[in-house]
Amino acid sequence: MVKAALSYISHCPLVLYKLFTHRKLHNALFPQEPLVSALILVLNSCSSISYCRAIHARVIKSVDYSDGFIGDQLVSKYVIFGGAEDAQKLFDEMPHKDVVSWNSLISGFSQMGCIGKCLSTLFRMKFEMGMKPNEVTLLSVISACTDLVVLDVGKYIHGYALKLGILLETKVGNSLVSMYGKSGYLDAACRLFEAMPIRNIVSWNSMVMIYKQNGFAEEAVSCFSLMRMAGVEPDEGTIVVLLQACEDLGVGKLAEGVHGLILCYGINANGRILTVLSNLYAKLGRLDTSWKVFREMLSPDRVAWTAMLAGYAVHGHGKKAMEIFESMIQEGLEPDHVTFTHLLNACSHSGFVKEGKYYFKIMSEVYGIVPRLDHYSCMVDLLGRSGLLNDAYELIIHMPMEPNSGVWGALLGACRVYGNIELGKEVAERLIALDPSDPRNYIMLSNIYCAAGLWRDASQVRTLMKDRGLIRTSGCSFVEHGNKIHRFVAGDRSHPEWEKIYVKLEELIEKVRRAGFVSKTEFVLHDVEEEIKEDMINKHSEKLAIAFGLLMTNAGMPLIITKNLRICGDCHSTAKFISLVEKRTIIIRDPKRFHHFDNGLCSCGDYW
Repeated sequence: MVKAALSYISHCPLVLYKLFTHRKLHNALFPQEPLVSALILVLNSCSSISYCRAIHARVIKSVDYSDGFIGDQLVSKYVIFGGAEDAQKLFDEMPHKDVVSWNSLISGFSQMGCIGKCLSTLFRMKFEMGMKPNEVTLLSVISACTDLVVLDVGKYIHGYALKLGILLETKVGNSLVSMYGKSGYLDAACRLFEAMPIRNIVSWNSMVMIYKQNGFAEEAVSCFSLMRMAGVEPDEGTIVVLLQACEDLGVGKLAEGVHGLILCYGINANGRILTVLSNLYAKLGRLDTSWKVFREMLSPDRVAWTAMLAGYAVHGHGKKAMEIFESMIQEGLEPDHVTFTHLLNACSHSGFVKEGKYYFKIMSEVYGIVPRLDHYSCMVDLLGRSGLLNDAYELIIHMPMEPNSGVWGALLGACRVYGNIELGKEVAERLIALDPSDPRNYIMLSNIYCAAGLWRDASQVRTLMKDRGLIRTSGCSFVEHGNKIHRFVAGDRSHPEWEKIYVKLEELIEKVRRAGFVSKTEFVLHDVEEEIKEDMINKHSEKLAIAFGLLMTNAGMPLIITKNLRICGDCHSTAKFISLVEKRTIIIRDPKRFHHFDNGLCSCGDYW
C-alpha cells in the first residue's frame, strides 16, 4: 500500500507538496527508516524550485544532508531549475562536503553555462579545502568551456589534468579533443587524439565530427577509414556525420559506398540514418534514389517526411511536394514551421501562387504556427517570381516583425528578373543598410543597372564595393568523374583535358545554333562589343562542365553539375538545347534549386 502511494505521489507534485507540509500525514506514511528513500524518490519527481524547497525543509527537520547524498541531489535539482543562489546557499550550509558534493555544484554550474562559477568553485575546492579534484570534476569544467568556447580556461584545465595525471583518461581526452575541435584548434585536437592510449567510439566520432565541422570533409572520411582499420564499429552518430561529409564533398559514389556500409552493419532500419541518407541523395541530384530510401522506412517521422518534401521542393516538383504534405497529414503527423517553410518554397519554385497563399493561411489558422521570417521570405519570393512585385512589397511593409536580409533579398531578385529599376534600387539600399559587408547586394543592384544599360550607375556601385573592400565571389561549376570532383571557372584552361573540352564545347555550340539557339548576350554585364560578349558567355563555367561531362560520362547516365552561384539565363537556355541535340538529361544544381534539363525543356519551366 505504501509502495502504491509513493508511486502515485511521485507523479503528483501538488500532492507531494501538501504531504511534506502536513507533519502527521507524512509521519504516518513514511516511518523514519525509509524516509530518506522516500525523500529521494519525490525529489527526483519534483518539477520546480518551490517543491525543492518543501523537500529541503523536511530534510532540515528530519534527516542529515549526507544521508543518501540527499544534500548533493538537492544542490543539483536547484541548479537544474535555475536556482543558482539556492544551490550555493545550501552547499555552504552542508557541514560535511566530499568530492561528490563539490562535483554536484560544479556540474550544475556547468549545465547552466556559468563558467565563472565553475572555476571559482573549483578553486575553493582546491585551495581553500585542499581537496583533490577528480576526473568528474574536470569533465564538468571542460564541458562548460566547450559550450562557451572559453579556450583560455580550457587550456588551464588541460594543464591541470596533465599535472593530476588524468590527462590520458579516455573521457578527459575525449572532452578536450572536442573542446579544441569546436574552437577551431584542429592541430591541438589531433595531437591529443593521437596521444590517447585508448580510443573508444566517442573518440573516433569526435575526430570525424571535428574534421567535418572545420571544413575538412575529405579528412573526415579518411578518419573514418582509420577507425574501421582500428576495428572500431561505427554507430549511428558516426554514420550520420559521415553522410554529412559526403554531402559536403558531393561525391555520389562515396554516398553509395556509405549506403553499402549501412546495409552491411545492419542499421538500415535506423530512421535517423535513413532520413539523412535520403536527404543526401536528394541533394546530390538523385531524387529517385532518395524516394526509394524514404519508402524503405518502416514508420517515417515528421523529420523524415519534411526532408522528403524538401527534396521535391528544391528539385522543382511542387505538385509532388504538396502530395507528400497531404500524405503526411493523413498519417496523423503534425507539420511544424520547418515543414511549412519547405512547402511554401515548393510553391514558389513551381509558381503555385494560389496554393502558396492557401498554405500560408492554414499554417496559422489550422495548425497554430505563427509565421516566421522564413515563411515571409518564401511568400515574397513566390509573389515576386510571379511578377506580383507590388503585392510582395506590401506584404513586407505590413509584416508584424522587422524584415531581414532574406526577405528583402527575395524581392530584390524579382526586381532583377522583371527589370524594375526603381523598386530594385530602394530594396538594394535597404539591404546594404542592413548588411553593408555583403557583396551580393551590390552585385545584384549592379546587375539591374547593367541589364537596363545604365552602365555609369553600375560602375558607381562596383566602385563603392571596391572602396569598401568587398570582393565578388567567382562563379564555379563542379562535376563528378572518376571518384573525383572536377572544378571549372569561366574561361578555365587549367584542367589537364582543357583542349578536348574546348573542342567539344565548340562542337556543342555549333549544334545548338543549327537547332535554332541564339546567344542571350544581355546576360553579359559588361559594356563591350557584341562579339566579345558572345565569346565571354560561351566560356561560362557551366558550359565547360557540361562539355567535360559529356566527354567523360556514359551516354545513358544523367549528367549532374553543381554551381555555386545562380545559373545565368544564357547557360540555362544553352543547357536546354544541349539536352535536346545530345539526347542527354542534364541536372544543374545552383544555391536555390535543381534544374532538370531533358529533351529541350527544364523542370523549372523557365521559372527560377
